[in-house]
Amino acid sequence: MAMIETARARVLLAEIYCDLTGKADTMRLPARVLATLRCQEDASEVLIKLIQLAIVVTFGALYALTPKTDAGTAFSPVPYVLGAYLVLTLVGLAWALKTRLPDWAVYMSIVFDISLLMALLVSFHMQYEQPASYFLKAPTMLYVFIFIALRGLRFEPRFVLAAGTVSALGWLVLVLYAVNFDGSGSAVTRNYVEYLTGSGILLGAEFDKIITILVVTAVLALVIKRGRRLLVEAVSEGAAARDLSRFFDASVASRIRDAEQEIAAGEGVKREAAILNVDIRGFTPLAASMAPAEVMCLLADYQARIVPLIQRHGGAIDKFLGDGVMATFGAAERSETFAADALECAKEIIAEADRWTKERRDSGVSPVEINVSVASGELVFGAVGGQNRLEYTVIGPAVNLSAKLEKHCKVLNARALTTGETFDKAQAQGFKKRCRVKRVRSKVDGLTGHQDVVVLNP
Repeated sequence: MAMIETARARVLLAEIYCDLTGKADTMRLPARVLATLRCQEDASEVLIKLIQLAIVVTFGALYALTPKTDAGTAFSPVPYVLGAYLVLTLVGLAWALKTRLPDWAVYMSIVFDISLLMALLVSFHMQYEQPASYFLKAPTMLYVFIFIALRGLRFEPRFVLAAGTVSALGWLVLVLYAVNFDGSGSAVTRNYVEYLTGSGILLGAEFDKIITILVVTAVLALVIKRGRRLLVEAVSEGAAARDLSRFFDASVASRIRDAEQEIAAGEGVKREAAILNVDIRGFTPLAASMAPAEVMCLLADYQARIVPLIQRHGGAIDKFLGDGVMATFGAAERSETFAADALECAKEIIAEADRWTKERRDSGVSPVEINVSVASGELVFGAVGGQNRLEYTVIGPAVNLSAKLEKHCKVLNARALTTGETFDKAQAQGFKKRCRVKRVRSKVDGLTGHQDVVVLNP
């Protein structure tokens, strides 16, 4: 047990070490992930500038509305300090909106932020002609924590550390000035009551402020560092999820992402669904007469036309089989109109095939014929494969029937076939024929007996 606890402690210490030293961010990330992170950082920099603009406007409004104890006769540098800060903030905002700020510009912005805040504090001492200890007690110094926290919006600890370090150094400079260079009556004291009620300077209290700034900075930087690791993981997983949707149908990818437990082979659900098969008639001899690049261009054009039609009607691409495309309707996600959607899709595929044929003829290229078949029934939808390679697919008689109907299109010289049962289901689900339909009894190769087949002629 003691060995386990020791191992846990070592892991925790290693994680903290990586967080503090930045080694956790040295992993190589794909360019697209880095680009997404940079977009987030740029948007955060714009947000920081907008918040800074709100701060300076608030400061200006408070200064303008607050009654002046000196009747406004003393010189006040506050308007000039706020004016300079407003100009710098607007310049920074315009720059951030136009392009990505380089690191040196962000560091300079941090220095300007803290310097102008310190100058604002010193201005109280000058305006009211009080000892320098006066500005050491001003609650305005608490705004340094706002400027430190603002840098956390970029999820980059180095900027938080820079803001905290500059703030601590700035406050140390003010303390040294008050103790050593101000001749207006400030004195170091060890009396806490005198410090609170008079102009005395309690060094312990000032060092407490510096320590507080540094500790808050370190804690916030550590939080941001760990948060950045989560951000990197989230961005990486988001990019992977988008890529996943390109290799899997969107409904299947969503099922994989949202699974509460690890998906294992042998898991499945039983659904009433439709299977659609699309194929190029005579593709094998056609491909044999074409160059490889031409074959791939033909397939890309063909699939670019067919796949969007399937997805638009709620179908899920199950697999690509060379020139064949197999899709399911109502398998990945339950549907009450699976048969109607599949037949509507089949009609649109034939209509698109007609347009494609015309385009190829107009271009002086041989036309391509497409077969479509639809069958429906009770299916099992689930994961199959081994431990390291899984695939979602459908299993059931309708899968085999749809594949054989597609081959039977050539026998009946038809372009789209479905079963009588599927056609009746589709009509009950709201399918409108709007096409010539021919119902026949036909012997389908590979199936026993004669089948009730419906020929669709869009």
